[in-house]
Amino acid sequence: MANSTRSGNASKTAKSAQTKVNAESLPVDIEQSVVTQKPLYDAKALATTSTRDLVPLMPTHLSAPGVNLGAYINTVHQIPILTTEQEQELAHRYYDEGDVEAARLLVMSHLRFVIHIARSYSGYGLPQADLIQEGNLGLMKAVKRFDPNKGVRLVSFAVHWIKAEIHEFVIRNWRIVKVATTKAHRKLFFNLRSLKKTNNQLTLEEADAIANDLNVTRKQVLEMESRLTSYDASFEAQSSDDDDGRYAPQLFLEDGIDPAEMVEEADWEENNTSALIAAMDTLDERSRDIVEQRWLSEQKSTLHELAAVYDISAERVRQIEKNAMEKIKEAMTIDSVVMPDDI
Repeated sequence: MANSTRSGNASKTAKSAQTKVNAESLPVDIEQSVVTQKPLYDAKALATTSTRDLVPLMPTHLSAPGVNLGAYINTVHQIPILTTEQEQELAHRYYDEGDVEAARLLVMSHLRFVIHIARSYSGYGLPQADLIQEGNLGLMKAVKRFDPNKGVRLVSFAVHWIKAEIHEFVIRNWRIVKVATTKAHRKLFFNLRSLKKTNNQLTLEEADAIANDLNVTRKQVLEMESRLTSYDASFEAQSSDDDDGRYAPQLFLEDGIDPAEMVEEADWEENNTSALIAAMDTLDERSRDIVEQRWLSEQKSTLHELAAVYDISAERVRQIEKNAMEKIKEAMTIDSVVMPDDI
């Protein structure tokens, strides 16, 4: 019994020693592959594999969404989704080696995610194809900056770049005049309508609640609400402008008046008015009143009416008027000739 126990222990000792010798005789890299898990990206194993062969079902050509949006979406949804291993292999080839073909495959395999994100911005009245195009630009920027060594999937990293490009496009094209110019304005632009409980104008209490939720001021909330509810005025005349009592800015420019001529005319009228007042002051009271009643009053008096007022003949009123007009003309002529330096 004792002999059998000793022989069993000896056999176990011999097997463990053999295992130790075999492990020590293995190469280091093979030993580590036995102990640890195989990495997602093995450059040596894929050194002889072309980039195109990594995703053989990827199409080589794809039309722009603006040409035929339906056909574009159908084609994009036929593009296979990359596995984690394929994504890592392609990302490393572009990040480490600058392989442009690998970057193209990464972009094309994630185009379906751009379509999904762009659909959530369809309520702004902008063409869906344009939103997708802008999202594709964000996806390409994300692929350019993606670091596969960070341990995250490309879609998680790219979603922020895709939304940023779409946000910028929406803000730039939603109105002729840009409505969001600061970070707070951008936050309010994309969240204010969803936070409003009704379509009515915000009360001060509702504005304060939204301001607290978005970490902005009440003034900024009310200002953005005013911008969102306003409309763009057309520069050219519309068919309904006459009925609404509005005039397009184009109508104010059609006469082609030179601003310099307008200023000159205004100065000329002002100088003539000043000269007329000064000339009227040189007349006696009766002559001045006759001129005012005959020429400056809204309801002009006749010669006979003035003759009855001053108890003189109508002919005498005409003579006084004529003499007064000659004095006024002479005084205004002298004022127009005399320069300020000659006074």
